[in-house]
Amino acid sequence: MSKRSPAVVLSIVLVTAAAQAQNRPKPENLQYFPQDIGEQALIQRMREFSFALGVRCQYCHTGGDGISFEGVVFKSDDKPAKRKARAMLRMVDDINGKLLAAIPDRASPAVKVDCVTCHHGLPLPKTLATVLTEKIDKDGIDAAVAEYKRLRASTMESGTFNFAQWSMNELGRALGEAGKRDAAIAMLRLNAEYYPKSAAIDLQLVDLYLAKGDKENAIERLTQAIAKEPNNEAAKRRLEELTKR
Repeated sequence: MSKRSPAVVLSIVLVTAAAQAQNRPKPENLQYFPQDIGEQALIQRMREFSFALGVRCQYCHTGGDGISFEGVVFKSDDKPAKRKARAMLRMVDDINGKLLAAIPDRASPAVKVDCVTCHHGLPLPKTLATVLTEKIDKDGIDAAVAEYKRLRASTMESGTFNFAQWSMNELGRALGEAGKRDAAIAMLRLNAEYYPKSAAIDLQLVDLYLAKGDKENAIERLTQAIAKEPNNEAAKRRLEELTKR
């Protein structure tokens, strides 16, 4: 039997739950949604939250088996996630209704934010740089390298994280500025494995190696950058200066 993807499983769960809607009592304790919201409209909003955060009903609601609506206490505010959700929904309303509405010469149709704009399938919205920085601080550089490879293999298709070259280049820059040069070098070298034609990565590594006093590796990376960009006169001049010393 083939293994179903998490998205397929979640879809089946939500469709099954929707089919059971007729057995549920009228919604109670509505504090954000209007009291007269239709049941199907409410279910659809819940579906949007589930897919945007990659979670099931029990992430916010108490009770149940995690599969159906049976036993779920929807009116309960016991879980902090539910109370946070209301605050987040009001925040989105403020962003769309006040902050974005005040921007002059807005695009038409107007751009609006929603849960998925930030979450991209994550309960806690984090960028790739944030995840890797936290991993470096907690478990070390090797663990962060392994985490990057795992995430790239498992989430590339879903678009949860930005694996573009510049995403990791910026992480390298930030780590270097924070004095974490070994981590910065490791992240950039890892990035170079996936973007071997990038001279920009080599040039960032040159600065990091020189900051560490590693002239040999700096020259090696500078040479590689010039091989990829033969017309980079600034890099050529820099190599000439380094090799004269």
